[in-house]
Amino acid sequence: MVNKKKRIVVKVGTSTLTNELGNSNLRTIDKLAMVLSDIQNLGNEVILVSSGAIAVGANKMHLPEKPTTMRMKQAAAAVGQCSLMFLYDKFFGEYDKTVAQILLNAEDIRQEEKKENLTNTFNALLEQGVIPIVNENDSVSYTEIESQERLFSDNDVLSAVVSVLCQADLLVILSDIDGFYDKDPRLYKDAKLISRIENIDSSVYELAGGAGSRRGTGGMRTKLQAADLACAQGIDTIVTNGKDPEALYDIMKGLKVGTLFAGKRI
Repeated sequence: MVNKKKRIVVKVGTSTLTNELGNSNLRTIDKLAMVLSDIQNLGNEVILVSSGAIAVGANKMHLPEKPTTMRMKQAAAAVGQCSLMFLYDKFFGEYDKTVAQILLNAEDIRQEEKKENLTNTFNALLEQGVIPIVNENDSVSYTEIESQERLFSDNDVLSAVVSVLCQADLLVILSDIDGFYDKDPRLYKDAKLISRIENIDSSVYELAGGAGSRRGTGGMRTKLQAADLACAQGIDTIVTNGKDPEALYDIMKGLKVGTLFAGKRI
């Protein structure tokens, strides 16, 4: 894994990008930018899928709590996306990296022509050494905020879709939990981390609980859905804690980190 050039998609959630007060976690964002830049310097191609626009926007707008109405969620997303990209541009720029913003909604994936154009855009950016930063287009796509049929589920599934579109070698989902457990570690002290899962079947889904952090909307079930989608296309998927982005170094070396969902060899 060290010597071969890899195309890696890293998904980072709201709980990693913000602290308990709802403010941007600058230390973690800086470290994430440094590690991803370093990984790219080693000859790999990097794509970052980032949540957090609504939470960051709500804080920027000095809202007392996360918005609940559609109009305020979309307003917060519009403000938050600007703030997020400003931070990413600043921190990645410190490591001499150029970033690009790509905002998606479900139609971009469902329509074949749009999907092809999107794939071409990703490839062109990666060929130029640019790090694409992807988010769902919350400010215009209400379905991704409210709908029961939402495709991306706090960007967990979006990261898998991007991995498939870009034919990535590896998907890493950085969460607020160390990996996939045999029971909820927040409720059971004897919960055991499962380091490797070969097949995501109904019994694995039954182990998944509800939503995770109060600042995000994704839970372990959406991460399983993402892993299921990516693994079906032969893409190894790792779920691990985002509090220390330097764990990505061990992942790139092939060491055991978090939970590895093994991609089906196709």
